[in-house]
Amino acid sequence: MLALTEKENLDRYARAVAASKRVRWTIDQDVIQNRTFDTTQKFLPDGLSKVKEFDFLTAAEQRYLSQIQGRTYANIFGLVERFIDAKMLELSRDFWFGDQIALEALVRMSDEELKHQELFRRIEQLASERMPAGYRFTMQPNDVAGAVLGKSTWAVLGLTLFIELFTQMHYRQSIEPDENLSPLFKDVFLYHWKEESQHAILDELEWLRCDRKISAAARDKAVDEFIELVVGVDGILQQQAADDSQYFAETCGRYLTSE
Repeated sequence: MLALTEKENLDRYARAVAASKRVRWTIDQDVIQNRTFDTTQKFLPDGLSKVKEFDFLTAAEQRYLSQIQGRTYANIFGLVERFIDAKMLELSRDFWFGDQIALEALVRMSDEELKHQELFRRIEQLASERMPAGYRFTMQPNDVAGAVLGKSTWAVLGLTLFIELFTQMHYRQSIEPDENLSPLFKDVFLYHWKEESQHAILDELEWLRCDRKISAAARDKAVDEFIELVVGVDGILQQQAADDSQYFAETCGRYLTSE
């Protein structure tokens, strides 16, 4: 039974490689296509931005707020993919002189995560060209990655899988069905989703592989670390939400009270 399980796992690595080859895309030819952002359209869908709950804002102001949030949404992904890439490269070492299909799957994932980081840097540049000066995104990817990677592999993989899964749900349930979004913003997350679909599978495989090797006591400690990481991510989002709110208030074109 164990041998069958191992074979099934190896088959999943192989399927991830095949899917990676099938959906392969490039930033300029497939995603950006010489386009810029149209600021007459939303970036982030209402299901994620929740701008409709701000009933004191006009429709134009709600749209502008969705653009700020969409800009931050892209920057957050660029931030977290720094530590995800580093962890996958570290894990690939286990396959250097072993299963070469599994090694290829992890190396491909690393290559794609590097491409995603470049994509989100490009998106930030395009957004900055179309939006007022003063936007702040102060978290440093290397600092965040260093803090995250200081935790156990079990905890880091748990956080990584969590991120990959909500990436899938956000795209399928909110971004894909919204016909009123910026076409460029929508395409960014369409192509991101195509590759992240395979990454979620690899995250699960690696997390389970890690889980099989640790003791119950180590797992209990790792669960605590996972919770600490989630709290840390929440803190980053809370700080950026405050910065985004201030940026919006400073650039929306009218005076808003702090309340």
